[in-house]
Amino acid sequence: MVSGSDITQANLANAVEETLTGYRSLNADEKLGLLWMVYTNMGSAVTPAAPGAADEQMTQQLLGEIEKMDHDQQLQFMRDLVNRMDTPLTGRYGSFTKDNKLVFWYQLAEGMRTGSVVPVPEQYTLPTGAATVLNQIVTLDFNEQITLLRHAVLEMGPVA
Repeated sequence: MVSGSDITQANLANAVEETLTGYRSLNADEKLGLLWMVYTNMGSAVTPAAPGAADEQMTQQLLGEIEKMDHDQQLQFMRDLVNRMDTPLTGRYGSFTKDNKLVFWYQLAEGMRTGSVVPVPEQYTLPTGAATVLNQIVTLDFNEQITLLRHAVLEMGPVA
């Protein structure tokens, strides 16, 4: 017999997995644009949701190096992360814990907001596929959204 909590867990997993499938089908730039929109909408809730982020100094150090790059290099770094390229900088990201990866993307989004990291163009609109995924994310509850973000950031950086 299936209990009510089992059904709830299955629904949670199905909703997140369905949204992740849509996310995974996007290209690197679409994923970056989508992440920007998600962090714009829920950024302030991300860091409290990453209680296991033990060493933010590591993420700050990597962010500091990214901020010293020109915008083209910053964008290439982010594309390399999304595309799972193995470079010295993406390798450092790959050594972060899952919660530190979540915090790093929050810090990166904050840098984009303040202009220390390549910003998203003001008139940017999500392509149709990414907008569809964003609409799916909006329907998820907060815990599902955080679960989705954790999966998304864990799937970045070099393959271990």
